[in-house]
This record gives sequence, structure tokens and C-alpha cells, in this order.
Amino acid sequence: MVVTTIYVIRHAFRVAFTLNSATGEYHTNSPSPTNIPSDPPLAAYGVQQSHELAIALPKLDPPVDYLYSSPYYRCLQTLEPAVEKLRLGIKVRADNGIGEWYGLASFDHPSPATPAILKSLFPSSFDDSYQASLVPPRSGETIAQLHDRVAIALAHIIASVDAESKNKDTSILICTHAATLIAVGRTLTGNMPDDPNTDDFIAPTAGITKFVRKQNSNTNINKPSDNEDAKIADSIDWRNGKGIAGGWTCVLNGNCDHLTGGAERS
Repeated sequence: MVVTTIYVIRHAFRVAFTLNSATGEYHTNSPSPTNIPSDPPLAAYGVQQSHELAIALPKLDPPVDYLYSSPYYRCLQTLEPAVEKLRLGIKVRADNGIGEWYGLASFDHPSPATPAILKSLFPSSFDDSYQASLVPPRSGETIAQLHDRVAIALAHIIASVDAESKNKDTSILICTHAATLIAVGRTLTGNMPDDPNTDDFIAPTAGITKFVRKQNSNTNINKPSDNEDAKIADSIDWRNGKGIAGGWTCVLNGNCDHLTGGAERS
């Protein structure tokens, strides 16, 4: 049995932060629980969205079996109210491979908090034993590199859960960021537009996107070597409609019917 369904959500509405592109310094007026200025918490409105999302997620069909998240605080905070309601008996696996996208820069972008710190902030829901699929370069990525990085991470996640799902078909829920969510949609379906600014997959805060697997097949995972953590040296052949692990069909795109405020920041 294998993964048949992947749900992808963007984190709920967050507190704003700014970047001084000349110095590479990030700033926010709301202190981050991780003490990383580019890792802000949810705004009050986002907390409300996270609770509305927690009501919607247990109603998904098929139900969620595994939880994956970007390691940034706002994503884990978005999932926190849903963890108890889903009653999965499993914890959230944070993977840098589905983390935030930073463009290429002459300075190093901040890294997310360490698993130890995240475990202290989310003691009952965070899986600190999980090993991330890869670590993006701190100097940033091109759009093409973002997509290939996401493809590698998804292939790793899908193959891992396929191996764990011995007796039943399973579903995965991923909480991530806007640009990463769009890359997830393109790599799963194998449809990369000529213009990366094309509005194909929408990413409203706390919206739900659903993908259904086309066929049950394995994907070879080409990961960077251990001494190339900061470089995505290899990529998976997902373009031209091939997709990851046999390809996926998007059947729900940024749905916000569960949110009283509707779509935000889409």
C-alpha cells in the first residue's frame, strides 16, 4: 500500500517582518519565540485561522495519516491546534526540504531553529527524531533550484511513507510557505510553466490544496552528497508531466471554505 493523497496547506496569517537587502538583516516588531527575526509567530488573525483549520482537517476524506511541516515556527504553530483533534498518535515531522524559499543573495539567510529548540516550543507535537531530507543553501536559491529541492524532499517523504504504509493506503498533510506550496504543486503534477509567475497553484493562508496519486510507482531519490549540504547538486526528472512517484492530479486548489474570512494573501 502507498501514499494516495497529499494535502498541502500554507501557514496561517503571520506577523510581518522586513529585510534590509543591503545588510542582510531581518527585523520584526513582534518578538519571535525562536529569537529569529525572519521566523515570526502567527498574528492574532492567523491564530483564529489555525483553529478554523483544526476543525476542517479531521473532516478530510481520506483522513490524514502523517503530518509534515516546514521547520519554521509559523508552520508548526498553524498545525498545533489540529494535532490533538486529528488524534493520529504521531507527531509532526519537520523537514527543511519543504521549508521557506529565499532568493539568491550576497549574504547568508537565517536558518530555522534547531530541532531541540522546536521540541521545547512544541513538546507534545514535534518529532525530534526525524531526519530532514536535505538542507537548502543559506545563500538562497533560484526558482529552478527551489523546485528541484522540493522535488527531492517530496520524493524522500513519499518513499519513506510508502515504506511505512504496509497495510493500507495513506494520506500526508504538509504545511509550508507560499512559494514552496506552488513548487510542491508543480513538482507533484510535473507541470512547470514557462513563466514561473503563472497563477497555477494558489496559496492563501490556511487554504487547503489536495493532490491524488495517478499511479503506484517508485521514484529514484538523488540526494546531494554529505559534503554538499549547501548545494542541491542533483535533481529528479519530474518535468514534462512526469511528476514525482508516478505523478499527481490536483483536485482541490487553495480551498478556503472553512475560513470565516475567506482567502487571504493569495
